[in-house]
Amino acid sequence: MNKVEIESFVKSFLLFFTSLGVLTGILFYINYTKDIQTLKETLFSQMRVCSFDLKCEEFVIDFVEKESQEFYSLYSDEKGLSTYYPLPNSDKYLMLIHLSKEQYALKLESLKRDALVHFFIILGVIFILSVLFSLYALYPLKNALLLTQEFIKDILHDFNTPLSSLRLNSAMLKKQIGENQKVERIEQSVQTILDLQNHLRSYLHNHTLQKEPFDLSEILMARISVIEKNYPNIHFHTHVAKQNLLSSKEALVRIIDNILINAAKYNKKNGSIRVSYDKEHCTLSITDTGVGIANPKRIFERFYKEQERGIGIGLHIVKKLCDELGIKIHVQSKLGEGSTFTLELHTLTQH
Repeated sequence: MNKVEIESFVKSFLLFFTSLGVLTGILFYINYTKDIQTLKETLFSQMRVCSFDLKCEEFVIDFVEKESQEFYSLYSDEKGLSTYYPLPNSDKYLMLIHLSKEQYALKLESLKRDALVHFFIILGVIFILSVLFSLYALYPLKNALLLTQEFIKDILHDFNTPLSSLRLNSAMLKKQIGENQKVERIEQSVQTILDLQNHLRSYLHNHTLQKEPFDLSEILMARISVIEKNYPNIHFHTHVAKQNLLSSKEALVRIIDNILINAAKYNKKNGSIRVSYDKEHCTLSITDTGVGIANPKRIFERFYKEQERGIGIGLHIVKKLCDELGIKIHVQSKLGEGSTFTLELHTLTQH
């Protein structure tokens, strides 16, 4: 199961199991209080029989002076259970039949133990039913997700033919007419669609990320050298010394690419992007002089976007990959001045 299916299963299970568990606990508590009352009534009946035949193995029989005691009533106090009966031809003394506190506590403990055993047996049955119910509820969702993924995969595959034709024809056109701004825009648009393809594939593939050692500075320099060719009016400034990391190189490249491309795409004309690494705190910062973000708290939401371009899935994938790699990502932004993305890489750092 992927993360969405696991989350759906856990929530369904917790809802079903907790609801029935709490309801069962309340019913058992009510039943337990009734059982205690039934136990007292049973003991009281046994005491009455004892008052006639005096065959009382578990009760203590005594004679006390008559005061304000009520006959044929059960008294419960810190000493245990007691009841009083009149003596024939005696106005001064009463018969006391008593069950000690210790013996009464043993009976209550036995009653409680039996109730708990039955409760946990029922709870076990509820647990099994909750698992089966959650799996049953998950089945339609799983099928819907599978159909959606297959549909997107088919579309991505169908993109390849027209995209290849576009790239080939734009390359031929460039040879015929030379450098041309309109041709460059076509090539950038094709590259944007290819990036979107990669984002969607990354979103669909929930494979285990393979860890490998690599140098962060090498990755940054390589990616910046590629990106700055598509954005010649943006000035890149890099301040990153050699830093060894152990993580998924492919996933980290996708994170860096997305942030850098967004920083360039939504930057001002002749703007700049500054990339720096704080070795003491193991944080990578990417700061741009772009248009800024109106609502930084929402930018990682799926399909949320503040500009006309894009579909709002890139930064959602960035957050997803950061969570999988154990990277904490923070955003600070001011409209009209720019944004700073900070990645905490201390979990990936090799010293």
